[in-house]
Amino acid sequence: MFGVNDLWLFVISGIALNLIPGPDSLYIVGRSASQGFRAGSSAALGIGAGTLVHILAAAFGLSAILATSAMAFTVLKVIGCIYLFYIGFSILLSKGSDNTTESANQQNSSLSKIFYQGFLTNALNPKVALFFLAFVPQFISHDAPNKALVFIFLGLIFNVNGMIWCHFLAWSSSSFSVKIKHNKLITNALNKLAGCLFIGFGIKLALSKQS
Repeated sequence: MFGVNDLWLFVISGIALNLIPGPDSLYIVGRSASQGFRAGSSAALGIGAGTLVHILAAAFGLSAILATSAMAFTVLKVIGCIYLFYIGFSILLSKGSDNTTESANQQNSSLSKIFYQGFLTNALNPKVALFFLAFVPQFISHDAPNKALVFIFLGLIFNVNGMIWCHFLAWSSSSFSVKIKHNKLITNALNKLAGCLFIGFGIKLALSKQS
């Protein structure tokens, strides 16, 4: 159909891949738990915008540069690592012992800033670009008249499914946080865990190889 092979398998595989936790889902959970559903939704939309960049880049061959150029891959990887480290250490160094101070800090994080940070978290990860370059073409027919258009079509399906899952994460995280928000010990522990996980994702990205 429209140059697509096994659309049903693509949808199922995409949903399964979206369920795998990573820095994107962690960012959504963190924002939702600390600032509510609207913040989590803004984070999810920013990540979706970053995914669109990878989809378009892969569709028009720009991601092939990352697959073939070690320099381009390394540069983007280093930038992505630095940003993940920045988020991780910012969370670890933040003071969460005072609810009043915490609320004031949360208000300073505007929805547009959250969107922008979510966008960078996704867009600066070269492994996402290589993922689309490796995964999506498997479902494009060899005789498709416009492979780039089919690639964008499949990428949008993947992204829409991802946004549904991301918004579920935002809703569930914000709902759960209401029950524990007044427990300072649990809140601080979760913040420290989130910071360590972001640093861990940064280290994992730093050790990743071009493949």
